Amino acid sequence: MKAKDYIWPVVGVGAAVFSGWLLYKEVRGLSLDDLVDSIAAIRPHQWALSVLGAVVAYAALAAYDRVALMHLGRRLPWPFVALTSFTTYALSHNIGASVLSGAVIRYRAYTSRGLTGGEVGVLVALCSMTFIIGAVLLIGLLLILEPHVLRRFVEDAPLGLARGAGVFIFALLALYVWGSLKGLPPIHRWGVVVQYPRPNVVGWQLVVAPIEIIGAAAIIHFALPEAGNPGYFVVLGIFVTSFSVALLSHAPGGLGVLELLFLTGLPEMREADVLAALLVFRLLYLLIPFALSIVVVLLFERRQFAHGRLRPAERRE
Repeated sequence: MKAKDYIWPVVGVGAAVFSGWLLYKEVRGLSLDDLVDSIAAIRPHQWALSVLGAVVAYAALAAYDRVALMHLGRRLPWPFVALTSFTTYALSHNIGASVLSGAVIRYRAYTSRGLTGGEVGVLVALCSMTFIIGAVLLIGLLLILEPHVLRRFVEDAPLGLARGAGVFIFALLALYVWGSLKGLPPIHRWGVVVQYPRPNVVGWQLVVAPIEIIGAAAIIHFALPEAGNPGYFVVLGIFVTSFSVALLSHAPGGLGVLELLFLTGLPEMREADVLAALLVFRLLYLLIPFALSIVVVLLFERRQFAHGRLRPAERRE
């Protein structure tokens, strides 16, 4: 392995350790009994709604790959695409360095169905772009409708400036849509050809990415108690911010980063209640999908190995 192969894992572990240290300073007065009581206080209907949020999020994540394949003009069976997407995100969210780890999983899966390495690279890039579009769209919307969310992280932030930033974000998205409608020519850079997405692809990007983020944020919102709960849109704003920072940090599972930013963004709620809701999120959005994805990978590799053994035998016959 080359030195660059170690960069993102080291960055991720470093970010997790630093965030963990800051988090420890934040919650060192919290007792384990308080946390256990907060988890026990989550009612069955809250669990059911959080599970529904996780299902919605992963269903939308499966559509990321479907949209990218639409851009490539490739058609693959929907169950295969959904399973590949689920496995990719379940592993990459937990491992960290999501673009790199996701590329490896997708390469193994999609090249087995005839896609080239270049096509897989475009698919990975478009899936990342889809998430960015969804996050940016929601951030712009929240800055316009709920600019007070910004003050949870930046004290005395000017609300007028926040709304102006939201309008600017929507202007950028409008340019993106305009470029698609105009059918701008491909971009040639460093031997790579980047084709501008068609209007139907852009339309799906603007739909599926916000739905995924909305579903993931709902897991936490429904797991929080009603007392002191600032409402879904505030939780959504904190989630978009914290999850984006966690992805940029490459910390495995956003460990420590999510907790620190949520505790900062929800000062009116008990620390134990916030951490309990985040444990529910980690269980439903990270840990259970992670365990299932490992099984999927093992079964896939077993099948590929069996096919590899059959081919020489078939040639001898």
